[in-house]
Amino acid sequence: MSESNLFLRRLAEKRFLLADGATGTNLFSMGLMTGDAPELWNTEYPERIAVHYRSFVEAGSDIILTNTFGGNRRRLVLHQAQDRVHELNTAAVRILQAEIAQAGREIVIGGSIGPTGDILEPNGPLSIAEAAAIFEEQARALAEAGVDVLWLETLSSREEVEAAVLGAGRVGLPIVNTLSIDTNGRTMMGLTAADIINLQPNLNPHPIACGTNCGVGASEVVAAVLNFFNASGEEQEPIIIAKANCGIPEYVDGKIVYNGTPELMARYVELAMDAGARIIGGCCGTSPEHIKAMRAAMDAHVPQAKPSLEVILRDLGTVSKGAQAQLAGDLSVEGGSLGGGGVRKRSRRA
Repeated sequence: MSESNLFLRRLAEKRFLLADGATGTNLFSMGLMTGDAPELWNTEYPERIAVHYRSFVEAGSDIILTNTFGGNRRRLVLHQAQDRVHELNTAAVRILQAEIAQAGREIVIGGSIGPTGDILEPNGPLSIAEAAAIFEEQARALAEAGVDVLWLETLSSREEVEAAVLGAGRVGLPIVNTLSIDTNGRTMMGLTAADIINLQPNLNPHPIACGTNCGVGASEVVAAVLNFFNASGEEQEPIIIAKANCGIPEYVDGKIVYNGTPELMARYVELAMDAGARIIGGCCGTSPEHIKAMRAAMDAHVPQAKPSLEVILRDLGTVSKGAQAQLAGDLSVEGGSLGGGGVRKRSRRA
């Protein structure tokens, strides 16, 4: 990989990088309806996508992800747009490039690549080879348009990660991958933080960074970061990504809203930094207002000791029994959530 790659340079230059916030949540506020494909807005409403990107440029993000999470052939077929992979991914990148050009500073463009939506063999119908080809098609479109890093996100199974890295890896850009830990300290398909970190050295090519996104809130993400490091056997400290949802989703007046405040997300940044994460952002529910507070917290933070479970519970809220057990080195514990959080205690998102 070229030493001139902006993502690699920024990692070398800065200890911590601030990613962006939510895409879908913020586009819903602009009129996107449930069931719509956000990627179609790249050509139908490019001015709205530009506003979305600009909001995170102005909030201070070092990394902004393209509006291409569902931009693969398998997902786009649901909207009869399976033959528009190159067009829609390219449009998303071009809009972001134009906004960055106006910003007067360097910002990393992350090419967002989400799951295919299918379960892979042996548990589902899609083979790793087929999935890899799907991921490669989208990755090539993003790379040709000029992204700095291929950002594989919200994955859940070992086979899905292997296929995504295999396909995207054929393009030659840096790769990162994040999985959603949302089921009692595990992904939907049962992977723990230890499983995720131990999988990385076996992937080809080897991702630059890994971590977790989405899930059930900031407290669970910080616990996952600690568990990544507890399980890491690498001689070189891994580069960990934390991209937490903005609090817990609640149904209010017919809409899903997230109860995380800018103050909560600022505290999350501090604890994630102390836990060891180097790339920190927000996922569902995270607005530019939250990112602005997170930017200020990151810039002003004085390093502290790794946060204890008690501090996470006190400052961010509930941590699942499974994640707590992993912190204690006991993988036999199953069940719901334990401890802390006051009004922030809620059941996990379905």
